[in-house]
Amino acid sequence: MMDIPLRLLGWAVHLTAFGLLAIAVVTVLHEDQVGVAAAGVLLGIVYAAGPSVEDRPVAGQVWLAAVTALWLALAVAAAPFVWPVFPLLFAYVRMLPLWLAMFGVGTVTAVAVLAAAWHAGELTMPLVAGPGLAAAVVTLLALACQAMRAEAARALGEQAGRLLDEQAARPHP
Repeated sequence: MMDIPLRLLGWAVHLTAFGLLAIAVVTVLHEDQVGVAAAGVLLGIVYAAGPSVEDRPVAGQVWLAAVTALWLALAVAAAPFVWPVFPLLFAYVRMLPLWLAMFGVGTVTAVAVLAAAWHAGELTMPLVAGPGLAAAVVTLLALACQAMRAEAARALGEQAGRLLDEQAARPHP
C-alpha cells in the first residue's frame, strides 16, 4: 500500500529534476550559451541513468559523483543550473549512509548558495534561506520515505512469517 505514494514521490522528484534542467537549458540557449546547454543535456542523460544504478552501492556512488561534478560545473557556468541541485539532494539521502548524506546535503547546499550569490553579485537573505529551507524539506521527505520503505518491508516480512506459520500448522497428508 505504501509503495504507490513512494513511487509517485520518486516520479515527482525525477520530473522536477528534468523540469528544472529543461528550464535551465532553454534559458542558456536564449543567452547563446550552446556549450553550456549541451552540458545541461548531458547532465540530464547521466541523471536519467540513476534509477538503474541507485541500488548498486559502487555504481550508485560513481553515478552520484558524476552527477554532482556535472551539476557543480554547470552551476558555476550559468545561474539557471544552480537550482536543479534540489532533486539531487534526494539522491544523497537515498543512496548514502545517513552521516555522509547529511554532510553531502550540507556541502552541496552551501555550494548552491555560494554559486547563486556569485552569479547575483551579492549574498542576500533569500539566497541563503531559500536553499537552506529547501534542503531541510528535501532531507525530511527523503528520511520519511526511508522510514516508510522500512515499515513496508517489516510489514511484508511479518505477513510472510504468518503465512509460513499457517502453512506449517496445517496437517500434511
